[in-house]
Amino acid sequence: MISVNKRIGSAGAVLVALALLTSACGSDDEAATTTAASTAETTAATTAETTAETTAETTAETTAASETSTVETTGDTTASGEISAERCAENEAAGKITYLSSFDFAAAPSIIDVVVAKENGYFEAMCLDVELRPSFSTSNYPLIAADQAQFSSAGSFTEILNYSRDGAEFVALVDYGKVPVEALLTPEGGSTTLADLKGKTIGVKGDLPPSIVAMLAEAGLIRGTDYQEVLLDGFDPVAHLSSGIDALPVYKSNEPGQLDAAGVGYNTFDPATEGIPGSFGLLYTSKSFAEANPTATEDFIRAALKGMEDAIADPEAAVAASVAAIDAAGNQNFLTEAGESYRLGEELQLVLDGTPSGSPVGLIDPAVFDAEYAAYVDAGVWPDGAPENGKYFDESLAAGLYGDDGKVVWPG
Repeated sequence: MISVNKRIGSAGAVLVALALLTSACGSDDEAATTTAASTAETTAATTAETTAETTAETTAETTAASETSTVETTGDTTASGEISAERCAENEAAGKITYLSSFDFAAAPSIIDVVVAKENGYFEAMCLDVELRPSFSTSNYPLIAADQAQFSSAGSFTEILNYSRDGAEFVALVDYGKVPVEALLTPEGGSTTLADLKGKTIGVKGDLPPSIVAMLAEAGLIRGTDYQEVLLDGFDPVAHLSSGIDALPVYKSNEPGQLDAAGVGYNTFDPATEGIPGSFGLLYTSKSFAEANPTATEDFIRAALKGMEDAIADPEAAVAASVAAIDAAGNQNFLTEAGESYRLGEELQLVLDGTPSGSPVGLIDPAVFDAEYAAYVDAGVWPDGAPENGKYFDESLAAGLYGDDGKVVWPG
């Protein structure tokens, strides 16, 4: 297996290339600090105030459309292009909707789309009272399950499966990324094949990502037997690669940019190029909220998808909205405009590259989730037993929000 010696280009070059790709086709983050995780858990744990103003007697019908669709898709607009009074009342009846991000207000799919939608007034246009709170992905699942918040961002479908235990039922509604977003780096002059890592040390920040475990297993290296894992302090990739470890798991949209800026060389092993399936950038809610509030659920996703259309069309404006939201929330993770520009450029490129030709972004492909699950089971990602591969997604909702032109039907 051959390592790829890769130096990723500047954020500016990525965004220019992305803009050219966008004009042609018309169209989570592991770097959280310990402080970020604890701050996010404290912030997210604050129970969202649900002060719904019931402005009409009509309530959303609480039905699951079928086994293949959790939410019934129903559009209703007036001749003026605004949603009808009836639909507005149904959405208002859902009360305050709290969205918890997966890593501050970083410029990443399943975060940036929601931030841009809020900035551009798309939730308000849908008569939705939406509050955004910065948080951390793994802190959010119990809060969504308890209806203390209603929507959040998942790092992968595997992450949703891992938290779908003890009666919790989550529903993924959007999947932007259809490949793993993680990579494994080795220092320049270090291992140039995965096989070279046998008996070596891999530094980890919390845990080894499943896609990396699967990639190493594909190369014949079994977790717990063929390599050692060492818990790292801090989140500086420059310091990590010079600390004596032999490999470092990273997000392709984060640490490589920092290393490039510092002039540090490295070798890259990318699970996606090694044929390892995966996903990233998912929007999800609880099954109970989706069933009780079908129009609000649909229109929240409609607004988020329109926000993503804007982010693809104008990445610089999207980054500006992200940075403004980060700063307003206190910037606990010391994120920068340059870093978020790099992140968005890399992740949007992954989203666009992974979207089938002729399809809009964000649609769920059940085959992608099934492949991810099967590969990770085979790789021993869950040595104590894999979670059930249940239908924790609704592939029909996002698909029903796009018109024949591939654009979000707006306002509905």
